Amino acid sequence: MKVFFKKILSFRFNKKRITSPEETMKYLIVGLGNIGSEYAHTRHNIGFDILDELAQQAKIEFQADRYGSIATYKFKGRTFILLKPSTYVNLSGKAVNYWMQKEKITADKLLVIVDDLALQFGTLRLKPKGSDAGHNGLKNIQSTLGHNNYARLRFGIGDNFSKGRQVDYVLGTWNRDEQLILDERIAVAIDIIKSYGTIGVTQTMNQFNNK
Repeated sequence: MKVFFKKILSFRFNKKRITSPEETMKYLIVGLGNIGSEYAHTRHNIGFDILDELAQQAKIEFQADRYGSIATYKFKGRTFILLKPSTYVNLSGKAVNYWMQKEKITADKLLVIVDDLALQFGTLRLKPKGSDAGHNGLKNIQSTLGHNNYARLRFGIGDNFSKGRQVDYVLGTWNRDEQLILDERIAVAIDIIKSYGTIGVTQTMNQFNNK
């Protein structure tokens, strides 16, 4: 009898953890931005605005939590954990790493949405991995995670600023011409998020990149 119970205990504590179907269908979608009213709806906060629009369409609400605001979005059997870090852009890695660990989400299920000066306004480009391209948020995430093997969706904000005015431009609000098409480009970004979680990064890139 003692031998029997020893075998049971040995099996219970030594067996490998099995990943549940729910975990394999879970994604962390991170929109980068800065908290505070002075940063609201600026070019640098496009990640926040995209997730806010997705939440509004889905009729879900963000709740303040550790290192950021969180909302859970269900779509076609997938669970999307939407995260707006409260750590400010330059320290985004702390929030990303915490929520990956908490929700048991691996890097291949992580998507980070960022603004990009190198892309023409409204251009959307999804990549499965890559360099930080000078973006401090991506730089901090890479430093914290120890790698750059995660997907990122770059939203082009253009570079229409004079010498020495880059910070003012990035932290500035959209001009009148940009406002006319901003909603449409945000809608496409939301389609990319949904597609990323359902058909994968490669097919989504083929369907949406540069369109």
